[in-house]
Amino acid sequence: MALRSKFLALFLIHICLLLSLCLAADPFVSYDFEVSYITASPLGVPQQVIAINGKFPGPTINVTTNNNVAINIKNKLDENLLMHWSGIQQRRSSWQDGVLGTNCPIPPKWNWTYQFQVKDQIGSFFYFPTLHMQRASGGFGSFVINNRAIIPIPFDTPHGDIVILIGDWYKRNHTALRKALDAGKDLGMPDGVLINGKGPYQYNTTLVPDGIDYETIEVQPGKTYRIRVHNVGTSTSLNFRIQNHNLLLAESEGSYTVQQNYTSLDIHVGQSYSFLVTMDQNASTDYYIVASARFVNESQWKRVTGVAILHYTNSKGKAKGPLPEAPNDEFDKTFSMNQARSIRWNVSASGARPNPQGSFRYGSINVTDVYVLKNKPLVTINGKRRATLSGISFVNPTTPIRLADQFKVKGAYKLDFPETPLTGPPKMATSVINGTYRGFMEVILQNNDTKMHSYHLSGYAVFVVGMDYGEWTENSRGTYNKWDGIARSTVQAYPGAWTAILVSLDNVGVWNLRTENLDSWYLGQETYIRIVNPEETNKTELPIPDNALFCGELSKLQKPEDISFAASITGNRSKLLFMLLMAVCALMSVFG
Repeated sequence: MALRSKFLALFLIHICLLLSLCLAADPFVSYDFEVSYITASPLGVPQQVIAINGKFPGPTINVTTNNNVAINIKNKLDENLLMHWSGIQQRRSSWQDGVLGTNCPIPPKWNWTYQFQVKDQIGSFFYFPTLHMQRASGGFGSFVINNRAIIPIPFDTPHGDIVILIGDWYKRNHTALRKALDAGKDLGMPDGVLINGKGPYQYNTTLVPDGIDYETIEVQPGKTYRIRVHNVGTSTSLNFRIQNHNLLLAESEGSYTVQQNYTSLDIHVGQSYSFLVTMDQNASTDYYIVASARFVNESQWKRVTGVAILHYTNSKGKAKGPLPEAPNDEFDKTFSMNQARSIRWNVSASGARPNPQGSFRYGSINVTDVYVLKNKPLVTINGKRRATLSGISFVNPTTPIRLADQFKVKGAYKLDFPETPLTGPPKMATSVINGTYRGFMEVILQNNDTKMHSYHLSGYAVFVVGMDYGEWTENSRGTYNKWDGIARSTVQAYPGAWTAILVSLDNVGVWNLRTENLDSWYLGQETYIRIVNPEETNKTELPIPDNALFCGELSKLQKPEDISFAASITGNRSKLLFMLLMAVCALMSVFG
């Protein structure tokens, strides 16, 4: 009996160790998203929009640093779907990125579960569908990553957290917009700017018709709030401001900033910011929240202005008077650029940092690769209007790049994207940048178009080290900020100007580099950076997920029964704990 008791004791110790390991792992957070069409009237006219769980915009995903996240997507649209987590640096797993060059799409009526870890990240991000210009019809929402409790934030804890999604909007849905582009037409001026999916408050009866539902944000006087603002629009840069209130900038796409006050800030397509706003005004009236178009010439754009209401709980009346003025660049073309240059990284703040970890001394790292990516106005290739990057208009492969690598599918793409723009005629190609693992890449975004563009690199935060008007040259490096340039995932390139970024290629995978302007993106202005660890090891990239979808040359591998969403690791852990506990109970009954 003594031997049996010792055996039981040892077994129970092992069980406890297993339980402690299971419980000590990073927590799991799960969401179920049903993506469907609903009818809404954000600008007073009924139209088809894309909703998440019946809501437009979709719900906020709220997680904490190092959480494992499982998001089950049920596609109830009538077309393929992919969901992208903009700015989320999915460490070692481009399998979950949700862009067509990396992942096969989720067919209509299918379920698919994204699983990834928000490793060593904090900050304000958003999600959206990437295919067929679907973001122009909705399907977007905020993605918040909070600090762990043991990591202090570099400001007093705000009284509340407020999400504001701004973006230009068309009364035509994404299908109609896509057809216009396919026919060689421009999208034209948007019909309005939405704030949290709603149209403008009627601040002017001539410009704003009756019957439009507008957003109201209620606050308590004297309190300070963290306001997270995301530009989720189609192609328009917006100036954000709150009447009579200062915007204390605190964070941008995962990086705490040097805290500076702004009366307004230009937020370009795809960008996200956090402001600390103190409700320090008297409550004689409500106040306007405004998002208005920037870098446009037409006087009619006054109609394209988003207006919401900031309502103090003790407010005594409605907002009144003219809207607060946007910056006037007529006599100072560098105002917006100087404002962008003033945004600096808070290198002394503790907490999760963008990758590479702790590399705020980026100015002393040797550059291994230099790419000059040039954007020009639309061109005609094979009778079709196309957008290009360095003279190449990207063609999505039938077999996604990462999947083609995994199964050794030949000819899916070419690793021949040029380091400098092509000098010959533009071409259409599946041309990919061959990144050097653990290299340090300098990318020059040369915007020779007449429109503002913003560019995004999936899987990474990039160091924004310089921007100026004119053509970039080797001598431009003398103007770089080599100490505290902001690290972020989406950066603007002004018309007729360049922006320089640095990025440490330490995240293995295939990562999308694109314009965030939906029309140019749809017409081919993107590429991918392929980063492979030459050493054969599983430590630098997660394996292909069990629920991977197959398409193109590999479509024969897709089984009909695979449409059921993958069992989450959370569920597997629960089953493991249950089985271990049952084993303990059984042994206790046997040994008395």
